[in-house]
Amino acid sequence: MHFPSITLTLPIWVDSFVINYGRVFPDDLSRMGFVTKLAEQNVLQKSGGPFAAAIFCNKTNSLIAPGVNVVVSSCCSLAHAEMMAIGIAQQKTASFDLGPDSELFTSTAPCAMCLGAIPWSGVRRVVCAARDEDARAIGFDEGAKISNWTDALRERGIDVRTDFMRFEGKAVLDLYSSEGGKIYNGRNENNNL
Repeated sequence: MHFPSITLTLPIWVDSFVINYGRVFPDDLSRMGFVTKLAEQNVLQKSGGPFAAAIFCNKTNSLIAPGVNVVVSSCCSLAHAEMMAIGIAQQKTASFDLGPDSELFTSTAPCAMCLGAIPWSGVRRVVCAARDEDARAIGFDEGAKISNWTDALRERGIDVRTDFMRFEGKAVLDLYSSEGGKIYNGRNENNNL
């Protein structure tokens, strides 16, 4: 018996978005600005959920890998923005440990699955815009996440900054909701998965 493998890819528009946006990200503002605009574009292109993430190198101020949510288009619940960014960065660097200079920026605080992947990825800093309560407010199920998740990451040597540009991150979630974007939760009778 042969089982198929999975291949997850970013939407085709991401390459040109990255090229047009620029290559140097000297501070948190420029990095999160990129991530929230990437999430917004994912909504406007109707290529996935209202989530984006990116891995940056804080030593060179460069983008290592972008990620957007492609759960519905890929038919794969693993395809969250953080998981895409982490996986692409690991493939690009040919290492499962992204190292001490890596930072994860995400348009919404990580769900339970993505939170679990962060320590294993090797990133040393996480910066989040919207809160998971903002995602829950439009209907997403963020999973059973420990309430003191930021402390848990800090105990593992990972710096965490929350609510950074929260308004911009929440605006993307609200846009997705107002556009009638699909809310895809396991066992949600309205998602027909």
